[in-house]
Amino acid sequence: MKIIVKMIFGAHLYGTATPDSDMDYKGIFLPTKEELLLGRVPKSHNYSTGKGESRNTKNDIDIELYSFHYFIKLACDGQTVAMDMLHAPENMILQKSNIWAAIVKNKQKFYTKNLRSFIDYARRQASKYGIKGSRINAALQVLEILKKEDSSKKMREVWNQLPRVEHCYDVAPDPNGMRQYQVCGKSFQESATIGYVIPIVEKFYNDYGRRAKLAAENKNIDWKAVSHALRAAYQTKEILTENTINFPLRTADFLIKVKQGKLDYLSEVGPVLEVLMEEVESLALTSNLPQTVDRQFWDQFICETLERALF
Repeated sequence: MKIIVKMIFGAHLYGTATPDSDMDYKGIFLPTKEELLLGRVPKSHNYSTGKGESRNTKNDIDIELYSFHYFIKLACDGQTVAMDMLHAPENMILQKSNIWAAIVKNKQKFYTKNLRSFIDYARRQASKYGIKGSRINAALQVLEILKKEDSSKKMREVWNQLPRVEHCYDVAPDPNGMRQYQVCGKSFQESATIGYVIPIVEKFYNDYGRRAKLAAENKNIDWKAVSHALRAAYQTKEILTENTINFPLRTADFLIKVKQGKLDYLSEVGPVLEVLMEEVESLALTSNLPQTVDRQFWDQFICETLERALF
C-alpha cells in the first residue's frame, strides 16, 4: 500500500490531549492499478487496538487510512476530518509524499462559505444544551402554525406562513433544488408532510426543556461532545476570518476544561457556544468565499495524479 500521508490526529493535533487521551492516526493511501481498473477502491482501511464494546483507553491506538478518491470527496464536502488533516502542522506529519504536498498547496480550493459539516455539528450541540428561551419559543411558533393545518398537507403549502426568526429560517436548497426550512437546527424539505414535521419539532420542544433544566444543574451533559462543538465553531471562525486553521488550537486550554467538565455550563460554557454560533453563522453569510467547491479542478487533479502514479 502506497501511503500519501500519515499523521497524528485527534486531541494530540488539537492541543487538547489529557493523560487519558488515546492515540489517533489518520492518513491517505493510493489505490493499486488493479483496484482502480476493477472499480474496487475501498473508502478506507481501519485498525484499532480498542475493544468495540467500550471506549478506548490511553493505551489504545486508532488508525484510519482513507483512499485518495474518498479523501478528496470528504474535503470537497467540507467534512471536519478532512479539513483538520489539511491543516496539520509538520510536527504532526509522520509520513508524506509529493501528492500530499500538492493537495495542501491547493487546500484553500476546498474552502466555501457553506462549511456545513463544521457549522451543523456545532449548531446541533448548541441546540441540544441551549439556554436561550428564544429557541424554545421559535419551536413553539412553528408548532402553533402547523397544528392548525391538515397533517397530510405538504410544508410548501404553509411555506409563507412559517416564521422567519432567530432559530427558524430558510436554508440553502438540497442538491435537487428542493427548498428547505430549518427549525432549531433541524432541516425540513418543502415536500415533507406536516404530519411528519410536527412530532420531530414536538420532541425537540419537550426534550429541550428537560435538557436545559439539567444543563442549569450541570447534569447529564456530554462534555466531550460540547468541547467538540466549540472546537468546530472556533475552527470555522478561523477559516472565515483568517483563511486557515492553526494547530494546536489557540483555545485549547479552554476546550480541555470544557472536556473535563470543570466549568459551569450555564454561566461559563453555554453562553460562549451560543454567541460563537451566532458569530460564525453571521460570518458565513457575509464571507467572500465561493458558494461551492470547484469540483472540476479536483476531478482533474485526481485523474492527473493517478496517471502519473499508476500508469
